[in-house]
Amino acid sequence: MLTKDRAVCLRAVDYSETSQIVTLFARLSGKIRAIAKGSKRPKSAFDGPIEPLSFGDIVFSDSGKEKLAILTEFQQQPVRGELRRNLFALNSVLFAAELLDALTEEHDPHVALFDHFHQFLQDIEEGTSGPERGDILVRLILLQQVLLSEIGLRPVLNACANCKRPFAEDWRESYFSHAANGLICRDCEMSFPDKIRLSMKVANSLVDMKQIAHAEETTLDEIERILIRHFTHILGRLPRMAKLVMGR
Repeated sequence: MLTKDRAVCLRAVDYSETSQIVTLFARLSGKIRAIAKGSKRPKSAFDGPIEPLSFGDIVFSDSGKEKLAILTEFQQQPVRGELRRNLFALNSVLFAAELLDALTEEHDPHVALFDHFHQFLQDIEEGTSGPERGDILVRLILLQQVLLSEIGLRPVLNACANCKRPFAEDWRESYFSHAANGLICRDCEMSFPDKIRLSMKVANSLVDMKQIAHAEETTLDEIERILIRHFTHILGRLPRMAKLVMGR
């Protein structure tokens, strides 16, 4: 049975001289691994080889969870705009795509996550985020928060994840613990050797995400470093694109 959907290509690898295996993140179907037969031929149903981050309508035949689907159509719109001009923007989107691929299961739809990722991609492609590194980081951080929520690993950010004491600005010290999956207060920090001490600006921004849009770039960098360490803890390895996002 043929299925129609909209999808972003997260990954594409060569399968043969003429075909590719692609990992697609589809709006209604979730993550799909499919073979695109003949996609590398000059004339094909895919208008050329499928590129990572390309977006468009797809048609595929699902062969079951144990086998690759067969991609029959992909009206792909390749990357353009800011992603062609801004290396940090490109690396950030590739990093986000890597996290989506690593942390979502096949055939498990996440409509809100798809819409947020697609908007993230569009904003950067169209330059609406501007050329500023900080603007891109804001969008990346918010996307990562949506990802963590969608996969059931949303950190506890409004209270101590251990003793449940509500966060307040009069906390003299605050920490983030990957093992506790959230904020840790001064009274509990000794129980979590993996903790990272937070500046007050970072703690306030994590508790109230609305502050992130107006945060200084140094604060955004600190938040992103914490998130990268958190994803490293979840995955058991450093994400491949992480060093390029935090390369400075």
